[in-house]
Amino acid sequence: MLEIKNLAKVFGERVIFKEMDLTINDGEVLSIVGPSGIGKTTFLRILAGLLPADQGELILDNESLDITGNRQGAQVGVIFQDFNLFPHYTVKQNVALAPQLVKKVAKKEAEKEAEELLKNLGLVEQMNQYPFQLSGGQKQRVAIARALAMKPGILAYDEPTSGLDAESTKRVIKVIQQLKTQGVTQLIVTHDLPFAQAVADQTFDFGVDVDRGGSL
Repeated sequence: MLEIKNLAKVFGERVIFKEMDLTINDGEVLSIVGPSGIGKTTFLRILAGLLPADQGELILDNESLDITGNRQGAQVGVIFQDFNLFPHYTVKQNVALAPQLVKKVAKKEAEKEAEELLKNLGLVEQMNQYPFQLSGGQKQRVAIARALAMKPGILAYDEPTSGLDAESTKRVIKVIQQLKTQGVTQLIVTHDLPFAQAVADQTFDFGVDVDRGGSL
């Protein structure tokens, strides 16, 4: 379970959000919706530990997460819009790399787990291909597999349907629903309301539900 308590972020005199409270239960899918530029990605970067918050708490499975922007570990797996795949590594190598470097998993074991993840995501035929050989939807699924390889407590997506055609979007919806049946807790940041409604157990509207008034 992820608990967000009294979270706040300010840039200069601009309050991006404050007093933000959210709870995501185990195995639940939460969609955070709202127009571009409103602060959704800023929130996601704080959740991932890449950007500091000004106050508040993030608690994942009863463990307090660092909010200074210097977090170690991979408690939150994030798939960003540009996927960040390594172009000179194959699909399988992209998925197996982080567990070897960060968690010191043996290469053979990491590759075996990568193969299993890719199989589950319908990417068996792409295992030995390079990112430039993949479609946008395939890259999205590889990025999901890479995040899952680190066994995060929650999986978060930044605009997962951005730039995807209708067929690829349907495949992403199927993957999210599949992961939900496996008990994976997921948070999705998107401006695509129909997509959010198709996958989410609950929806949080960043344009309506977030307090931006006054000072901290």
